[in-house]
Amino acid sequence: MTGPAGRLRVVGRLVDASNATLLTLDEDERRWVYKPVIGEAPLWDFPSATLSRREVAAYALSETLGFSLVPETVWVDGPLGEGSAQAWVDGDTSDLVDLLRPEVVTAEWLPVLAAQLSDGSPIVLAHRDDAQLRRVALFDALLNNSDRKAGHLLVDGDRLAGIDHGVSLHVEDKLRTVLWGWAGDPLRPDEIEVATAAAALDVAPAPGLADEEWEALRDRADSLLANGVFPLPSERWHRIPWPPI
Repeated sequence: MTGPAGRLRVVGRLVDASNATLLTLDEDERRWVYKPVIGEAPLWDFPSATLSRREVAAYALSETLGFSLVPETVWVDGPLGEGSAQAWVDGDTSDLVDLLRPEVVTAEWLPVLAAQLSDGSPIVLAHRDDAQLRRVALFDALLNNSDRKAGHLLVDGDRLAGIDHGVSLHVEDKLRTVLWGWAGDPLRPDEIEVATAAAALDVAPAPGLADEEWEALRDRADSLLANGVFPLPSERWHRIPWPPI
């Protein structure tokens, strides 16, 4: 695909989203998730009217670095003005991240957080030790994704797709994710290769963000290479998004 065919028309709204998120059809009847700038709720810590730009930038970065993780996302002039349009993923939420009873957490799972339910029973947030999921964790570390929830990971055939990257690419460390199971793990040769490519980016993969935000991406890549390991949670920022699932 190369973006929507013709004009988009709105056919529904995704009501659980915190910003205006509309289901649209293009003239070939393909579905797109359209996020108009006009529907963005202001955030205290992100520049206004940039969340849709970050969605497009996340897709461009995913493609540039060879992740192929983010569904096609392009800038459009849609029914409510300019914004992002992301190809609809006709799949289910991944089961690679879950809330589990401690006794069922085997070696196939990497625990992230232990907690208690309202009745006092213990519960563990964990994710699978899965190669595709590990690549998501690397992508998020480079992207500085502040909202990697389990519900933002969809299974599309054999492919794992990541969605909702509007709060990413900030200049400050804001990594917030359910994928901390590899924190401190040494980077593998292929991961070092990707981080090296990110550190060498000399042209912004997508327009609309400030130069310092792309410079911060290169700095994060340099930091990964210097440390040689997946990042650890920040002591100055919430480590887990809410809700996590």
